[in-house]
Formats: sequence, structure tokens, C-alpha cells
Amino acid sequence: MGNDETLLLLVLDRICYRNTHTLSVSLQEGDSARLGMEALVRISHSRRPLKVDEMSRPSGRDRIRRHNTKNVPSMRTVLGCCQGLADVDKGSSIIRLIHSTLKEHLSRHADLSDSPQAKIAELCLTYLNFQTIKDLSASSARSTPFLEYCSLHWGTHMRIGLSDPSRDLALKLLDQYDNHIAAKPLAKSASERRFENKMPLPAQHCISYFGIAEVVVDLIRMKRWGVNKRDSLGLTPLMWATRYGCEEVVEVLLEQKEAQPDMRDRQSGKTAPSWAARGGYEGVVKLFLGPLFVNPGGIGYWRGTPRAMRLFFGRKYINSDKSDNYRRTPLSLAARDGHDGVVKLLLGRKEVNPDRRDWNGRTLLSLAAENRRDGVVKLLLGRREASPSRPDNSGRTPLSWATGHGCDKVVELLLEQEGVSPDRPDKNGRTPLWWAAWNGRVGVVELLLARKEVDHDTPDDDGRAVPSWAARNEHEVVKLLLKEEDVNPDTNLCACGFQKYGEPLDRM
Repeated sequence: MGNDETLLLLVLDRICYRNTHTLSVSLQEGDSARLGMEALVRISHSRRPLKVDEMSRPSGRDRIRRHNTKNVPSMRTVLGCCQGLADVDKGSSIIRLIHSTLKEHLSRHADLSDSPQAKIAELCLTYLNFQTIKDLSASSARSTPFLEYCSLHWGTHMRIGLSDPSRDLALKLLDQYDNHIAAKPLAKSASERRFENKMPLPAQHCISYFGIAEVVVDLIRMKRWGVNKRDSLGLTPLMWATRYGCEEVVEVLLEQKEAQPDMRDRQSGKTAPSWAARGGYEGVVKLFLGPLFVNPGGIGYWRGTPRAMRLFFGRKYINSDKSDNYRRTPLSLAARDGHDGVVKLLLGRKEVNPDRRDWNGRTLLSLAAENRRDGVVKLLLGRREASPSRPDNSGRTPLSWATGHGCDKVVELLLEQEGVSPDRPDKNGRTPLWWAAWNGRVGVVELLLARKEVDHDTPDDDGRAVPSWAARNEHEVVKLLLKEEDVNPDTNLCACGFQKYGEPLDRM
């Protein structure tokens, strides 16, 4: 054991087992040890750094109905109980641990604190269940900084450290959650920017987002659950659970007879399987592809009749290739975001089309190539149905997208495919080399210039050749292009009024 850790043990021993004489007279014997350890636990296990006004809060043991600030110890008292292991940063008012190894030490020695995550969850839930907090208006919420922390993180602490007291407190909070002051900040924080939610999050959606399956079961048993209930974004509890990969909650919800996993949300038209594929949650995707479901593909008369299929087959209807409002399927979303495992799972389904086009005519290969997903590109190229040269509505091929975004590995893979033209222009006359040069992709330009089919001096529909556009953006690829014998530097560079490489050209 090192000297630093030995010192920490000695100080922690003093906090836990000895009385201190520098505290307020109002503290009874034993309170100082409890208060010091509670403070250290909260500082070391919080989801983000806490400020002074967020630390001076009542203990998680407090079960009084109203928050009484007179019972709250001062920050000076709290720091005194910590025996110098914590201090306040004067510039930010953030409380930090003095020693860099203390957090690691507290994590390794669980016996120093009994279920720290559970205790913090109980603290947050106790605070949110105070009547004075419930009665707060949106305008006065700013005066209670700890409210934001509790609203955003109580469920995360509870999921990690579930306890019977936190379970009871959570059910009490959720019983009135739809109208609680804590519901709105969570909705805003959990939603994407494009789908920013300004309405409170319902209780079912909240607990699905946090992924606490035990509380979901409690609510279902108490008949306080609407399986297909939508929030203000048109999302169901199942969609919230799939968006954040809460596998246990998804499994519980799918077992409910009323669950409709093929419902679309009202914003993007995504189904629950699409949200799971987009997040790359393989375990959740497997649930949707398991024996609980039947796909309409190849069933003929029963296709598109979910209710009849449930009665006849005894399984739920699901379409694993169902597209959203942008005609993107679970497979295309997984391919775009580079989730190789999910792509493998979906490619194993007969009903999934690996060459399906979205609303812009983009194929899965184009989406994967644009986003530099070389692993997904390899998987798709292994399927005969996936065309490596299919253009989209603008005439751009997967190779064009790959060159523009500078992924050397994807470019090499596509150039090896039969039928892929390295010099194919899009509808604006812009070739893969044009896109690479325009974006300054030196490595890709070198790969393309090594191909004899590539013409580096052909003008686009605007009448300008590749070097002209590269020079306009002041990219280093101009040096590569000027080495080609048939490039006219006066025409290609000076046409843009480019000075850096054109003054004088013989210095290149």
C-alpha cells in the first residue's frame, strides 16, 4: 500500500470512528462521522460536479414532509466533517475532493459506505417528494439548484443501486409525476435537439427512459401503466426504452398483450426497432427478431393484418424492414451509424433489403460510405443484392460519398468492386476526384490519381476543372494535381484568382 493510500485510510478512519472538536455544538456525538461520509459519498459518486448550494441539503434519512432549511448544516460544518478531504473551488463554487485517488479508493472499499448509489437515489427522491418542492412553480424553480440535479439523475442512481426505500419513494413520486415540477427538465434533457420536448414527461416514459424494470413491473401490477400511451412527441414507453437500450424494460413491455411494437412515433415515423437499431443495441434488436414476433414477409393473405396474425399465429406482428418518414429502415439507420453487430443481425433476415433506397435515393452503402463505416461497407459488399455503384437522386455513387468524406479504407474497398467507375460524374458533372479535391482529402486524391481511368482535368458543369476548385479552397491537394503533366496551371488556378499557389507557380 502506498503512502498516499495509507494517509487516506487514516483520515477516513478518523472520520468514521473518532469524534472531531471543530464542529458546531449542535451536532450530537456520531453525527459528524455520518455527515462527513455522506458528503464524501455524494461528491465522489455524483453524476456531475456538485456546487455548494447543491450539497447543503437534508440527509437521505430525512422523511419529513416539508424541507426545513433550519435543519440543514452549513457548508463550513460539512467541510469540517470531511477532515480536509474536500474543498470548494472559489471560482466555480464546485466542491472537489482534495486527493486525486480518493474517488477510486471509495469505489474500491465499498465497506466504507453502505450502497452509495442507493443512498444518493433516496436523497434525491426524498427531496423531490417534499411538499414544498411539489408546490414550486416553474418560475421559482431556479432558486432551488438541487432540484435540477435530482430531476435529471435520481433514476440513474436508483438503477445502479436499487433499494426498497428508493423503490417506495419512486412509486410515490411517479404517482403524481405528470404534474410534478421535476418532469419538465427531464423531458427537455432526454429529448434530442431536433425533437426538443417542452412538455412534461409522463411517469411511464420517465421510468422507461431510466430503465428500471422493477418499477415498471410495479406500475403494471398496480394498473398504472398505458403500454401504448404517447407523450407530447408521439413516443411510447417502449420507444423510450429502446432509444436508450434498456433491454430489461423492453423485455417486460413486449410481454404485455397490448404492446404494439410496430407503432410509429409522430415526429420521424420511427418504430421501436428503428430506435434500437439506431442506438446499436444488439440485445434489444434480438428481442424484436426473436420467437415472440412474426414478420409479414411471405405470409400472403395475412400480410398487414396484425390483429389477425396475433390470433392465428399467437405472436405479435412486426416488420423489421419498416421505414420511417425518410424511408430509412432499421438496417439503414444501423449502417449509417456504424453498428456492425446490428447490421449483421438484420442482414440475416430474409425480409430485409440490403439495397433499399431512402427518400434521397441513397442506398445503405452510400450512407455507410459517407459516414466512414468501413466495417459496415464490408458486410454490405458481401451481399449480392447491394449494388456498389447505384447512384442516388443527385447522381452520386457510394464511391463519390466516400471520397468526399475522406475514408481511404472505404474508397479502397469500393475501387476493388466490379462495375465501380472511379471517374463517374454526378448530375453536376462532379467526379469522385472533384469531391476529394474540394474537401482536401489528400490520401483519397492519391488513390484516385493512381487509377488510369481518372481524368483530373475534365471540367464540371460550371466549366471549372478539379484543380480550380481545390485551389479556391486553398487545399494542399493542388500540389498533387500540379504534378500531372496535362494540367494547365494558368487555366485551372488563375481562373479562381488564387494567389497562394499561383504566385509564382515555379516555387511549387
